[in-house]
Amino acid sequence: MEQLDSTCKDVNCDCKSKHELSTEESAQIYAAQKAEEEELSLLTPAQPILPQPGIPKIPLPELRKNTVSGRYRGTNSINSFELELRVDVDSNRPMYRVSGDFYRRIFGILSYYGSFTVDSFALFTVTSTTVTIQGTGSFSFGIGTTNVRVTIPRTNIFQSRAAATVQFITTGSPLGPAYSCQFISTYFRTVRYEQDQQQGVTPFVSYNTGSLPSGGPARTLAVVSSYAESGIEFQTVPATDIVPTAEAGTNLLWSDSELHASMVSHFSLWANIPQWCVWLIAAYAHEEGPGLYGIMFDQIGKQRQGCATFHQGIGGATADKLRLQLYCYVHELGHCFNLLHSWQKHYAVPPVPDRPSSRSWMNYPWNYPGGASAFWSGFPFIFDDQEIIHLRHAFRHKIIMGGNNFAVGSALEDPQAFAPPIEDNSGLQLELEAPKSFAYGEPVVVEIKLRTTDMRGKKVYSHIHPKTGLVKIGIRKPDGKVMLYEPLIEHCVIPDEITLDMDRPSIYDSAYIGYGKDGFYFDQTGNYKICATYNAPDGSEVVSNIINVRVRTPLSSADDEVADLFYGDDQGTILYLLGSDSEFLKGGNEAFDMVLDKYGDHPLSVYARLVKGINAGRTFKTISPEYKIEARNSQPEQSISLLTTVVDASKAKAGVDNITLNMTMRSMARIQQNAGDDSGAKATMDQMVNIFSSKGLKKLVLEYIIKQAEEALKQ
Repeated sequence: MEQLDSTCKDVNCDCKSKHELSTEESAQIYAAQKAEEEELSLLTPAQPILPQPGIPKIPLPELRKNTVSGRYRGTNSINSFELELRVDVDSNRPMYRVSGDFYRRIFGILSYYGSFTVDSFALFTVTSTTVTIQGTGSFSFGIGTTNVRVTIPRTNIFQSRAAATVQFITTGSPLGPAYSCQFISTYFRTVRYEQDQQQGVTPFVSYNTGSLPSGGPARTLAVVSSYAESGIEFQTVPATDIVPTAEAGTNLLWSDSELHASMVSHFSLWANIPQWCVWLIAAYAHEEGPGLYGIMFDQIGKQRQGCATFHQGIGGATADKLRLQLYCYVHELGHCFNLLHSWQKHYAVPPVPDRPSSRSWMNYPWNYPGGASAFWSGFPFIFDDQEIIHLRHAFRHKIIMGGNNFAVGSALEDPQAFAPPIEDNSGLQLELEAPKSFAYGEPVVVEIKLRTTDMRGKKVYSHIHPKTGLVKIGIRKPDGKVMLYEPLIEHCVIPDEITLDMDRPSIYDSAYIGYGKDGFYFDQTGNYKICATYNAPDGSEVVSNIINVRVRTPLSSADDEVADLFYGDDQGTILYLLGSDSEFLKGGNEAFDMVLDKYGDHPLSVYARLVKGINAGRTFKTISPEYKIEARNSQPEQSISLLTTVVDASKAKAGVDNITLNMTMRSMARIQQNAGDDSGAKATMDQMVNIFSSKGLKKLVLEYIIKQAEEALKQ
C-alpha cells in the first residue's frame, strides 16, 4: 500500500484521498496529528495478543475490517427523539468529526429539532473489536457542556456494519439515554438531483480528468461522482425533461425574471419547505452574454433549490470545454449547499479567512494566483477540507436546500466594517452616489463608479454590479446594525478585463439595493450609511467613499398607503427583476396596478411604470404545467407609453437616477427598433444625449453616454 503523508496540512492536497483509509490507518494519522498539535497522543493502542503455552497453533490471516464512517439512524428507549448520526473517522478523506441531527416524532409527525457537531476528539481508540470516540459537542440548541460518546463494534468485510451506540454525557449528571443507531449508508447525506436541459443544448455527461494536466489522479468524473467523492450521494431523479424552444419567440435569451418564473414551475420536486432536493437546468444563453456561465437562484422562503448553467459560454466537446462544464455544474450546485466562493468566506457565519489560493470547485480559475492555467494544472477536482466539513457536518438548517438563506448571517456585525483603509496603493477609486433622501417605500438605487488614479493604465474587471460578487455593499441601518447587501440572484460570470486609462478613465453602473436575499434593507425611517468594496484583478480590495442617505417619514396617508403597496416580497422581487409575468408574483403586479390606478400622480408611481414598462417591452417566456415554453409577445406601444412617462418625470428631476434613466432610454430605443421603428429609436437616443448634455455632465461622462447610445442602436 502506498505511503501516506500523515502530516500534510494543505487543504488542497489529496494525498489522503488516493485510497480509502482503514480505521487503523486513520487512527494512526489522527494520533500523529494530535501529537504534533498538542504534544501528546490520543491513540490508545490495542493490547497485543500474547502467545499462550501449549500446542502451537498456525495463525489464521485476519479478515479485513469494515470502515465505520457513514450515516446511522436510530432512537432511544425513553423519549420520542430520533437521531441521524454521521461518523467521519476513516475511509475517504476523513475529517475526524462526528455530527448528527435530532428529530422528534409526536403522534406520527416527525419534526426537525436540532443538530450537533463534535469537532475535536478527546478520545479516539481503535481495538480489534471496537471503535470508541468521545468529544465535546456543539449544539444548535441550549444544552450546556455535553460530551458525546460513540461506540461502534467492528465487523469484517463479509458482515454487515454494526449499529453505533451514542450517549450524551453532561458534567455532574448521570449518563443520558443511549441511542442505538443502525448503519444506513457510507454517504453522509443524500440529495435528490433533477437535471433538465433546453432543447438544442447538449448537457454535460462526464470528463476524464487525465485528459489535460491537473493536480489530481486521473479518473472519469460526472456531477454525481464528483459529489460522491465528497461523501454526498446524488440520487438522480428520472423525471427529467427537454424544455422546447420552438415557442420561445424571437428572443431566445433568458432573463433573470424569466428564469425566476420558469424554474419554480418546472422543478418537479419543488416545495416551499426545507428538503434535500436540488435542480439544475442546462440552458443555452442568458441576456448578459456568453461570459455568464451559471446562476444559483435564491428567493425568499425557498432559497438554494435550483441553479442554471449556460452553454453559450461553456458548451463544446473538446477536453477544455468538458472540464469547464464539469467545473460549472459542480460549482453552481455547491452554492445550493450554501458554499461561498473561496475568496468570500469572510461573509460566512461565523466568518472564516478567505482562501483565494484554494484549489477548490468553489474558486474562480481566473482569480487564482498565477491565473487560470496555474489553477487548472494544480486542480485535483475536489472541495477543500473546510468545504468538505461543511458538506458533511454543517447544522441541517445551514445546508439543506430551502433552509437558511444563502450565506445567512453574513450581515457584518463588525464595528470596523466602515473603517477606511490605512493605506491604498491600488491606483483605483470606487465611488458611490445616491440622492440624499428617499421617500419611505421608494426603491433605493446607488450609482457605482470605478475610476483609475493611475493614467498609465490599470486593468480592472468590467463587472461592477453587486450581482457578480466583485462589488460588495455594506449598509448601516438607523439602529446601528450593519448588513451586507446580498443580491437576490448572484451571477457567476467570467470577469471581462479592460484597461482604464486616459482614454477611458471610468466605468459606471447602478444597482437597486433596496431588496435582496434578506428582504428589504431600507425598511426603517432614519439615516443610513452605505459603503462598498471592489475586488480588483491583482487581489487588492478597493474601499469606496461612505455616503449618507435618509429615508423620510411619510407625510400623508397617501404616502403611507403607497409605501404599503411597495413593501412586499413580491413587489421587491419584481423591482429587482425589472418586471415579471410570473404567476408566483401575481400579488406584486396587482399592488403596482393599484399604485397606477389609485395613486397615478404620486411620485413613487414612476417606479411602477418603470418595471411594468420594461417588462411589457420584452418577450416573456414561462414554462407551462405541460413543460412547454409559452411566450408572451412584446407589447411595444404599452411599453413606450409607460417608459415615456418615466423619462418625462426624470427630466423634471422627479424620476429615476441618471444611470437608470440611461438604461430606460436605451431599452426604449431597442424596443422601438425591434418593432421596426428605426426613426423613433434614433430620436430616443438623440433625446437621451440632449437630456444628459443639459445636466452639465463632464465631457468624458457625456462621451460615454453617447457611445452607449450608438451601441444600443447597433444591437
